[in-house]
Amino acid sequence: MPEGDTIHYAASRIRPVLEGHVPDALETPHPRFGRDRWPERLAGRSVRSVDAYGKHLFLRFEGGLTIHSHLRMTGSWRVLTQAASPPGTGDRGGQWPRSPRSAWLRIRRGEREVLQFNGPVLELMTDSRTRLDRRIAGLGPDILAPELDEGRVLRRLREDDPTRPIGDALLDQRTIAGIGNMWKVEGCFAAGVDPWRPAGEVSDEEVLAIVRETRPRMRASAADGIQDRFKVIYGKAGRPCPRCQAAGVVSLVQVRGQWDDNRPTYWCPTCQA
Repeated sequence: MPEGDTIHYAASRIRPVLEGHVPDALETPHPRFGRDRWPERLAGRSVRSVDAYGKHLFLRFEGGLTIHSHLRMTGSWRVLTQAASPPGTGDRGGQWPRSPRSAWLRIRRGEREVLQFNGPVLELMTDSRTRLDRRIAGLGPDILAPELDEGRVLRRLREDDPTRPIGDALLDQRTIAGIGNMWKVEGCFAAGVDPWRPAGEVSDEEVLAIVRETRPRMRASAADGIQDRFKVIYGKAGRPCPRCQAAGVVSLVQVRGQWDDNRPTYWCPTCQA
């Protein structure tokens, strides 16, 4: 699933193309939007802002209408030059990264196109609904906000099930918005906290250590879109733990599915014990 840094990076690429401008064209190629008439409803409207919050992205238009997106496991945003063409069209220039059948939204301004592929949540909402919708209004603080309200994060966490493993608790977007499975793993590892320890047994200082280790890494990834450089143990089950190896200790990275969603969770049983 694309995590908060991926969405903030997408917003930063979309913003200079659309913000403050009226798109030249807007299409919703997917059949599910056939009766919704987005092109007609948004025609002539300027994009007021392009915003990201946690894993949600908002294209806010004049007149109180907003396109809301959540990519879940399958979606992606792309910004391409108009020279790019769908695969199999035979056109010259660059190629779309996915089949044209998977394009749900296509917005063009000048020589640039903004495309959303396979977006399970893509909807046109009124501004008032974006404020009242429980999926959005119930989100915790965005870990990538300019100023993070750490006290609110702790309050939300302490309202949750204290027996829930801290790794899984950090994935609850009502506690802190934007952290996904990869950042959960790497944050717990960087802070030296066992992701399997019940949240009620993790001190406030340890929780904030995880958040403070994760936040600058996510901000760097949101700035340039290069997330892989922060994968220290994620996806490396069975390999030596780099921290233990540097200390002359032999310990292998473990992996096991965690909690109800069975998310693969990587950890070192030695230095995170």
